[in-house]
Amino acid sequence: MRTWRPNPLRLLLGLSGWLALLTLVLPAADPVRITVTGAFLLVCPGAAAMLPGTARPRATDWPDRLAVALLTVALSAAFATVTAVALFLAHAFTPGRALAALALLTSLLVLLPGRRPRRLWPFRGHAPGPAGQRDPGPAVPAAAPRRRRVTGRVGVLLGSVLLLFTAACGTPAVAGLRVQPQALNGVDPGPTATATDRPAADGPWHEVFRDDFNGLTLNPANWVTCYDWNDGGCTNAGNHEEQWYLPGQAKAASGALVLTADRRATPGSDGRTYPWTSGMVSTGRASWNGAPLHTFTYGYFAAAIQTPQDPEGMFPAFWLIPAETRGTPPELDVAEFPGSNSFVDMNLHWRAPGGGDDRVGRRYQSTDFSAGLRVFAMDWEPGSVTWYVDGVEQFRVTDPAVIPHVAMELILNLAVGYPSSPPLSVDAAQLHVDWVAVWQH
Repeated sequence: MRTWRPNPLRLLLGLSGWLALLTLVLPAADPVRITVTGAFLLVCPGAAAMLPGTARPRATDWPDRLAVALLTVALSAAFATVTAVALFLAHAFTPGRALAALALLTSLLVLLPGRRPRRLWPFRGHAPGPAGQRDPGPAVPAAAPRRRRVTGRVGVLLGSVLLLFTAACGTPAVAGLRVQPQALNGVDPGPTATATDRPAADGPWHEVFRDDFNGLTLNPANWVTCYDWNDGGCTNAGNHEEQWYLPGQAKAASGALVLTADRRATPGSDGRTYPWTSGMVSTGRASWNGAPLHTFTYGYFAAAIQTPQDPEGMFPAFWLIPAETRGTPPELDVAEFPGSNSFVDMNLHWRAPGGGDDRVGRRYQSTDFSAGLRVFAMDWEPGSVTWYVDGVEQFRVTDPAVIPHVAMELILNLAVGYPSSPPLSVDAAQLHVDWVAVWQH
């Protein structure tokens, strides 16, 4: 009786995707992560698909070997493209999900029994035999024209090239890594947006929320486009802001969230006419009596943001508010940019004993935040709140009496008219958000 022995190469091939998935814990620019992930995506899914059930196809001269290599890479690229496009259209694309799907596919193909039909293998006129030997069955007759074998090879080569071309044109996500941010407003965002695409704070983390805005529209499972404390209204009267938020001013475009403010008289459902309209997104309620889409109690909150080029009169913000009370305080401001591109405000608000709003905060001065994507983050723990800019700690609060302990909704908005009105020379502004994510312990 024959003793079953595992084939080390098949075993390694079956595990290759899971090894690549493990490398995602490394920084995005780590050479080990890039090498392992790239090798898996370019070779392994296609190699698994090319495996016969009982023997490896024999390619003994360079045209055969070249054709097999090209077909393997082409199949791998095609699998990666289909996976990326499917996740993209489902508003669910992340590197982890794409690699997990391809790892599972590769493992299943390695374990799949069966044998490739003989007539589909164009090399040497034979299909592989049961024990890796030539099948003694019908072969190409000795007198058959050489042209038939050449045509088979050329067909495989051309098909492989076509698959590769289709995969290359299909999506930039076939590399398996997160799509790099493109230049916004003609300015290169630089490396910071991806260099801190993970928590800068210590501790074991797992991602509980993420949106890369790679879909054709905003994901309705993640976002609403109004404050949920406004019953039929969409502005922040507490700041005497000049915009009325409309859904059409918040869009997913070119792999980013784009919030647009326009100087346009806009009637609100509260009976007022606002001189501006703008956009916002929230993980809160879609209606007054609805339930919030996503709430968070503690966690690491981060987003890659590019502020408007004309900041005067604009008030972009990335912040959190309580889900239950529909109002503040408490309030956690990850990043606020009131009328400027040269500084960011980081604040914590709490209710004072007399019922008023007390706060503590820090202003971080920097270069022009509109020149490219910058990563703003906050680590909210039960005993501390810490703010980061591009992965560098800037401010920390450790007073337990002021730290909130209630579920919060996440908001990104582009308000207008605070702390002052925009000049008449400014008629529009845009806030770009490349990604937003939340991790928890």
